[in-house]
Amino acid sequence: MPTYVALLNWTDQGIRHYKDTAKRAEAFAAAAQKLQAKLLNLYWTIGSYDLVAIVEAPDDETATAALLQLGGVGNVRTTTLRAFGREEMDRIIAKAAD
Repeated sequence: MPTYVALLNWTDQGIRHYKDTAKRAEAFAAAAQKLQAKLLNLYWTIGSYDLVAIVEAPDDETATAALLQLGGVGNVRTTTLRAFGREEMDRIIAKAAD
């Protein structure tokens, strides 16, 4: 299943309610699961981003829907990257070599 790395920053609303961040993470995991996506891991970070989420979804549309729902709540803004695992990269390199 495709993997996505979402870089998240808290909005003004999100930082005001920082004490709820763990509950919000659980709510996101449950909402993603309803869409057949999965929150594999969530990290609270320091630096340019406040959180990093690793998400699996069957396709780009499902990943986008899950992250739109997350952003729509108003606590975070996201930047999402499609990530490729080793086996996927091997297939990509094989295609490029043809």
